[in-house]
Amino acid sequence: MRRARPGAPPRGTGGRALTSVGAGVGFDEVRSADGTTTDPEPVVAKEEHTRSKLWHITLSVSGTETPLKEVRRGLEQLANDHPFLLTSRYANDHAEIRYWEEARDLHDAAAVALRLWGEHRSSAKLPPWEIVGLEVIDRETYHQRIAEGYGPPPAAPVGVHPY
Repeated sequence: MRRARPGAPPRGTGGRALTSVGAGVGFDEVRSADGTTTDPEPVVAKEEHTRSKLWHITLSVSGTETPLKEVRRGLEQLANDHPFLLTSRYANDHAEIRYWEEARDLHDAAAVALRLWGEHRSSAKLPPWEIVGLEVIDRETYHQRIAEGYGPPPAAPVGVHPY
């Protein structure tokens, strides 16, 4: 909330305003050695667009025993605040959260996953547990594991469930 008198400029601007000024005639022209001018050749900028991928995240946390009702309530609040969560399993001293994350690469997906528990600990009133495990796999690997019968079954039913 900004506290100032109506119509006052934002603090730190000293009443200054930013304006745009055109470059002027001849800005893009190229002057040759004999003094003649020509239009420059168009430069095509390479658009560096890295496609993001889906990553399956399994985050495991553990710590001191906490009443099951508190653990469940915290995980349900986290799922309510962040509907990307697929499923959570919990006990009174550990939990596992599974979800899909969209990220440019594995490093970005892992970084987001490692911040999830700590950043939402107070807002969702999660137990003061530590992250003890992290698995980040791409979508193809996840589906390959499921097809071969390895790994956990697809995250269904969706929601928060006891072990």
